[in-house]
Amino acid sequence: METRVAVLAVIVQEGSSVQALNELLHQYGPYIIGRMGVPYRERGVNIISVALDAPNDIISALSGKLGRLDGITAKTVYAPDAAIRKEKNA
Repeated sequence: METRVAVLAVIVQEGSSVQALNELLHQYGPYIIGRMGVPYRERGVNIISVALDAPNDIISALSGKLGRLDGITAKTVYAPDAAIRKEKNA
């Protein structure tokens, strides 16, 4: 199955949704390359970036599920397909 490389940007404004967010990330763990979280205390938010290598439908499903959680915003940026193919063929 063809996979894509993407970065999922997550903004957490509501602490009550953190457990559900972590459960989803654990569920999709096999597709996660790495993640980084940064607390921004001055603004009262946490910023999480999640690097993924997964089929497009998996990435979309995770982003959608995260975005439906209260106080969570999630957006995805995909790497250009041509750049990834070039690296694999090198």
